[in-house]
Amino acid sequence: MDTITPSANGTIMIVDDTPANLALLSDTLSEANYRVLVATDGLSAIEQIDYLKPDIILMDVVMPGIDGFETCRRLKANPVTCDIPILFMTGLGELDNLLRGFGEGGLDYIVKPIRPPEVLARIEVHLALARARQRAENALQHSPFCAIAVDDLGTITWLTPAATMLLTDSLPDTELSVGNLLPKPILTWFNSSRSIAAEEYRSSAGFNIKMAACQNAGEYLLLLKKCASEWNLEALKETLGLTFREAEILMWISRGKTNKEVGLILESSHRTVNKHLEHIYEKLGVTTRAAAVAMVLQRTG
Repeated sequence: MDTITPSANGTIMIVDDTPANLALLSDTLSEANYRVLVATDGLSAIEQIDYLKPDIILMDVVMPGIDGFETCRRLKANPVTCDIPILFMTGLGELDNLLRGFGEGGLDYIVKPIRPPEVLARIEVHLALARARQRAENALQHSPFCAIAVDDLGTITWLTPAATMLLTDSLPDTELSVGNLLPKPILTWFNSSRSIAAEEYRSSAGFNIKMAACQNAGEYLLLLKKCASEWNLEALKETLGLTFREAEILMWISRGKTNKEVGLILESSHRTVNKHLEHIYEKLGVTTRAAAVAMVLQRTG
């Protein structure tokens, strides 16, 4: 499911069963150049989001069927919709219930009667924060930065794609995902360390881990780094007339890595890896990856 964001400021969903509120909010947001989606109950809101994902949801608390809190809970439990900011709309007499709303994943609230300038101001702030977070997440998705965040028990709360790639490559039988415990040997080290001054974990599988400071209480950040290869890259470099980086790239493609994966491992872009491969082919007098790999395996076998 893709987010469809037009040339407007963004897409806002209003979930409210009161026609007057829907009309006021819809007019206010449309005039501010937002695309507006409307739902009169929680179930229809969830159904609509399957087809078009909004940037922010304005959620009434009291509605027929499932209320705003339950609707929020279901959206936050779905990995596809859990990142949508939800702002509750509530009357003054319902403020005591807002703690439940925050517990279900709500981000903010608007007190009725609705004041359009306040609504627009809150939306603008939360949209800016959500977009900044999305940019950071997109950058990490394509970054070679290998990191895992875990709680006190060693349960994974967050990890980068590069960390997933490194560990699944080094520990192929490991199920690595948010909600799972660290692999057993790493978990043992973590339980005995839990200090940024602790010695690095040195794996026989070819990577090291060190503890780093984490701003969140009860959470720990683990930084992973691939160890130097057991191959004699210096000898390979001299034998084949390559640069050290070219020898590294040749080693990794011989292990079945794609150009993108090699870029992540070596903290480079796949375009740079492509350029290095062109130089390798030229120096070795070959035209394909298979021929280059066959040559390096002959020299290292």
